[in-house]
Amino acid sequence: MTPDVQLPRRTKPVEADPAPLGLAAFAAPTLMLGIVNTGLVASPAIEAVLPLGLCFGGLGLLTAGNWEFRRGNTFAGTAFTTYGAFWLALVLYFWIFAVRTPRAEVHNAIGLFLLVFTIITGYLMVASWRTTTAVAMVFVPLFASFLALCIGAFSRTEWATQAGGWLGVVAAAAGFYASAAGVIEATWMSAAREGAVDDVALSAAAGTRRSS
Repeated sequence: MTPDVQLPRRTKPVEADPAPLGLAAFAAPTLMLGIVNTGLVASPAIEAVLPLGLCFGGLGLLTAGNWEFRRGNTFAGTAFTTYGAFWLALVLYFWIFAVRTPRAEVHNAIGLFLLVFTIITGYLMVASWRTTTAVAMVFVPLFASFLALCIGAFSRTEWATQAGGWLGVVAAAAGFYASAAGVIEATWMSAAREGAVDDVALSAAAGTRRSS
């Protein structure tokens, strides 16, 4: 008879949560764009928003979205990837295609662009109600922001654009809150787990010494 050979168990590696990254990548350019839309700063300040939207908003959100899909999170993967694509498309429009749009039709072009993401944000908002309160707090003002900005673009109504800007600031603040909560919870829980493991190891060592 051959002796049983106990093979070492392969433990599944611990996966980090990409949601705090995605929420921060969403919140940072959203806050800057919201401030521009409120009129608190002059519209040329959008030139500072676009590089951040490309690198952090676009690439950061796409990275987090792909990570969430790999973890099996359909909602987060869809949301992060959608807004990553939003920022990439917005940057490309302003840097490349806006100059090709007739001046009289710029408001309609931006309105159509915003309309698409208003629709998507609408059903993502409904889906967010079955997640967490922190996530829902992001999507409710975000949907209202897209809707107001869409109305403001089509109608050339300044107050609607400014209202959309303020709602965007609220959505960004909620995003920063949710991101911070995720990071802080992860680090403190990790520290607590390590402390518990150390306590168990010390207790085991003390028991071994007593028994010997």
